[in-house]
Amino acid sequence: MIVRIAVIGAGLMGADHAKIIAEDLPGAQLQIVCDMDVTRAQGLADRYGAVDVAIDPDIVIARDDVDAVILASPDFTHAPLSLACIKAGKRVLCEKPLSQLPGECLAVMAAEQASGAKHVMLGFMRRYDQSYIEMKQALDGGTLGRALMMHNFHRNVETPAADFTGAMAITNSAPHEFDVVRHVLGTEYASITAFQPKRSDALVAPVVMVLETTDGQLVTIEINNNAAYGYDVRGELVGEAGAIAMNSVAYTRTDMKLSSSTRYESDWRGRYHAAYVRQNRDFLAYVETGKFPDIASDCWDGYCAAIVAQAGIEALVSGTKTQVVMAPKPEFYA
Repeated sequence: MIVRIAVIGAGLMGADHAKIIAEDLPGAQLQIVCDMDVTRAQGLADRYGAVDVAIDPDIVIARDDVDAVILASPDFTHAPLSLACIKAGKRVLCEKPLSQLPGECLAVMAAEQASGAKHVMLGFMRRYDQSYIEMKQALDGGTLGRALMMHNFHRNVETPAADFTGAMAITNSAPHEFDVVRHVLGTEYASITAFQPKRSDALVAPVVMVLETTDGQLVTIEINNNAAYGYDVRGELVGEAGAIAMNSVAYTRTDMKLSSSTRYESDWRGRYHAAYVRQNRDFLAYVETGKFPDIASDCWDGYCAAIVAQAGIEALVSGTKTQVVMAPKPEFYA
């Protein structure tokens, strides 16, 4: 059986997903590339052998020749298009966020529960990165003892837009950390504080957050969208019996003239390519078997990221600790 996948959105992420389907997913066919810009959709379709192109995502989702969907469209479309996939009975891999609005996440969860089965897999691909996999294995295996703290930083060369703000860093960049830390520690957040230092220029300054978990651990997260030197994500998990830290990923080192240097990626796509491939293979297996992957993020995880981000913005604006008040977790997502 060939699984026919439609990719909605032909931007950077849509192109990466189309490439993975064409080159790394035996048993899958890039069926349709859908984008408002039909020329961009056609270019991507020609590059990776898609059967068809389209401009209307709702029509694409309802088509009989589409078995599954990957959403790489603008953030505000994720919740309504996920709802359309649930209605059509199609499984969907939705890039983060499910929504930046917790209420929209709850609406998608309600529709999914009413359908009686999970349909939405969230694209929090960090869970599939080998560094985080080994961190979680060390913690779950008892090597580190009880977890005490997890330190994280996430740095980009520069902001994606001139009007990027600290609040956007919390809603756009930090959800990856919010999710993968919850996953590694196996806990939820109880409170969050957020701070920003002052830069000497007009660029947005880093945001530093301190979160307390419901199990009494501390989590620090730095989001620096104007780090200048390269794309750099690292973490350290500290337990009562030891610690495990993520190394900077560099495939080569240059030695010359009494110096040594390595290079950084310019963005996340090279750093996490292997994680995306693992994630998409799990999505394909999910479509084929109906079994939701153990490691993957679901709609509840999307809601958790949104509610923590909402509390983080409140903490940044108020300058005070903000409680993370979550809806009860439905048994459906247990």
